[in-house]
Amino acid sequence: MEPSGQVLEHHTVLVRGGRVDSVVPSARLGNGDAVEVVNRAEHVLIPGLVNAHTHAAMSLLRNIAADLDLDNWLRKRIWPIEARLVDEQFVTDGTELAIAEMLLGGTTCFADMYYYPEVAARVAARSGIRACIGLPVLEQPTAWARDLDEYLARSLDLRDEYRADPLIETLFSIHSPASTSDTGLARLRTLADQLQASVMIHLLESPSERHRVQRKFAMGPLERLQTAGLVTDLLIAVHCVQASAAEIETLAAAGSSVVHCPASNLRLASGIAPVTEMRLAGINVALGSDGAASNDSLDLLGEARLAALLATGISGNAAALTPHAALEMATLAGARALGLAERTGSLLPGKWADIACLKLSGPQVVPHHDVATAVIHSAGRAAVTDTWVAGRPLVTGGRLTRIDAVELISRARRWHPTILATLDTIAGQ
Repeated sequence: MEPSGQVLEHHTVLVRGGRVDSVVPSARLGNGDAVEVVNRAEHVLIPGLVNAHTHAAMSLLRNIAADLDLDNWLRKRIWPIEARLVDEQFVTDGTELAIAEMLLGGTTCFADMYYYPEVAARVAARSGIRACIGLPVLEQPTAWARDLDEYLARSLDLRDEYRADPLIETLFSIHSPASTSDTGLARLRTLADQLQASVMIHLLESPSERHRVQRKFAMGPLERLQTAGLVTDLLIAVHCVQASAAEIETLAAAGSSVVHCPASNLRLASGIAPVTEMRLAGINVALGSDGAASNDSLDLLGEARLAALLATGISGNAAALTPHAALEMATLAGARALGLAERTGSLLPGKWADIACLKLSGPQVVPHHDVATAVIHSAGRAAVTDTWVAGRPLVTGGRLTRIDAVELISRARRWHPTILATLDTIAGQ
């Protein structure tokens, strides 16, 4: 990723203290003081993938809402089922299931937005993955908090708890411009400025969002955030499917990042984000899977391939989003969006050794005349054999090292009858 577009053949990554020490030609390498040598002769090493937007616990709700657009999906399926089922155990099991899937697909870092963030942080820390945990800023009472004061107090306590953790970061998260009052936005802006903390929000996701915010506040969604002083380089705007040319310029001028979630947007009939225009305007565009309830998968290499195909198909320009650019969106751009570019997203000396390894010798990928094209368009996540976070092997030979996959799958399956029964109850109302 750095320098952009460069591929190093027959090289070795040296790791010391969990960080990249150097990247050197393998022929020059002596094994004199190496504690361990991992040889992957038919593979490619890439920076660990950064999934810049998930709702990890919603992995338990995979496949439940086929053929519904965004508004009906939320109102008829997701919000009713969450109100009945989401508790600490749901978040524990769903988050661990998501982490297992992501690690097996080469993802080493994810940003999460969901209830019970302390549970998600605990599960992520236990698994060894890098995570940015969303601190929810809501005003509606839930089992986690009663009002804005309690949400902010609990969020700040959680931020303090993980302040020195090398793997767990925190950011503020709000659902949408329509869901937070002027007072809530003002308090969030003050905290974000004081703490230099990022703010993640679903923004310009559907035509109905624009109409809803306009009716309620007499201004558009982005204009409302701008009025509140939240359109800055700390803003992480998720989706932006409906962004106009003027709104793209506003986000670019502010230095805000956008997270593109192509599969989820298509699945919910929300549309296709103008990624080519955003990138040309200078916006840092990262990739996210969204939750498995709207995507059915947490496959970031799949998102990168889909993003590249959509960009070229819409623009009529076959070079609109090259394989190298798509891979950068899935790695370094995600790290930039989350404020982690100095620590991860590329294999530079001094950065954490967050690495994914893909085998390029299978029948689906040989002969590979261009490595980046092979990674994005041929190999996919099925080719991932190893995943390291901070130099620790979390996937080796296609197997999880810290998570008991058999026990985890058994726990996830136990939710199946409960979820189906809850869906039947909702359908009967």
